[in-house]
Amino acid sequence: MIQRRKVIIGTLSVAAAATAAGCTSSGKGADGGTAWVEPVAETEQAAAPVRLNMTPVSGAKDWSPVKPIVVAAEEGTLKSVTVTAGKTTISGSIQSDGTWRSDDELAYGKSYKVVATAADSKGVDSEHTSTFSTVKPANVAKVTFQANSMTALKDGKTYGVGQPVIVAFSRAVNKAAAEKAIEIETSPSVEGKFYWRDDRTVHWRPKKYWAAGTKIKVSVKAFGVKLGKTVYGAKNTSASFKIGRELIAISDNRTHMTKVYIDGKLVRSMRSSLGKGGYTTGANGQKINYWTAGGPHVVLTKERVHAMSSASYGVTDPDDPNFYAPKDIEYCARISYSGEFLHAAPWNGSLGRANLSHGCINLSTADAKWVYENFMLGDIVDVKNSPRDLEVWNGIGDWTIPFDRYGD
Repeated sequence: MIQRRKVIIGTLSVAAAATAAGCTSSGKGADGGTAWVEPVAETEQAAAPVRLNMTPVSGAKDWSPVKPIVVAAEEGTLKSVTVTAGKTTISGSIQSDGTWRSDDELAYGKSYKVVATAADSKGVDSEHTSTFSTVKPANVAKVTFQANSMTALKDGKTYGVGQPVIVAFSRAVNKAAAEKAIEIETSPSVEGKFYWRDDRTVHWRPKKYWAAGTKIKVSVKAFGVKLGKTVYGAKNTSASFKIGRELIAISDNRTHMTKVYIDGKLVRSMRSSLGKGGYTTGANGQKINYWTAGGPHVVLTKERVHAMSSASYGVTDPDDPNFYAPKDIEYCARISYSGEFLHAAPWNGSLGRANLSHGCINLSTADAKWVYENFMLGDIVDVKNSPRDLEVWNGIGDWTIPFDRYGD
């Protein structure tokens, strides 16, 4: 707006008045004073245009849904920002430095609209719009936590000192990328290593058995993370569990005894009968042995009654001397995927004297009942003096590998 004004110069000379007023005098007035003069019109300075810096830039594609949206005013004052994807609104707020930052995670494969309002130096508002889209994965990998391949880890529950952290992905993943996404917190803090059973399942264990009372939290921050060539993490997830008392059972193939120690103290000695040894050939031509595998086993499941038969490990020919029909067995604690259990065997008259089983650890009904009632998943059953070693994949054989070679 142009303003017009009158200027009274007083008794200054014409030249001085002309100089002071920035115009030419029109001569003296009737009273001998200086005449009225018209000053040159003054123009107000134009407002600086608003300039916004938006991240991501308008038109961006394949934006990571975990990266924040940031809007900053390089010129002008940012007043508000609205981010929408259809009917969904993304929350955010203006920070102490004047920038707006989103605080919601975005979603895969969505188009977003950013509308920012800012005021220029004269206080006039203007609206600025930007659009972008997030990455749309060809595949996503879900995450589950396992106690073992047969049983899910139960959040907040208590396990034995041999229970490793087990993270299972629903699809094959890049191992290095997956490990970076996994966070493991323990109290007390311990050193640990990863061991990949395959390209979907990873274990993590400390150097030694957990200390009684240890608390463990595992988090997989996989959402927005590229876990493979076409695979991204489906979402973030976490679980916690704790370690109970230390229970370690030592089952000796030579002495035919199983001794149970709780927190280092012997609490029960049980007469046993382990695998009889020797070999047979299965229905598919596979070689089957009858030794109880040596080394530290971990309790995988407990069953009040479990149906057992020779067909479960490949002997289906009734003429094979090792054949036996399905039978319900009481008080079973499984310690390997191949079918080794501690269980009641009231028919075995050689408990404590000879090894006659097909690979399980036979116990009296009273002892098997005690095991069923007192053992928990994750407890250790260490078989000594067996001519055959437990394979790392046959149950939780993690503790059969020295720590310096674990994960190699």
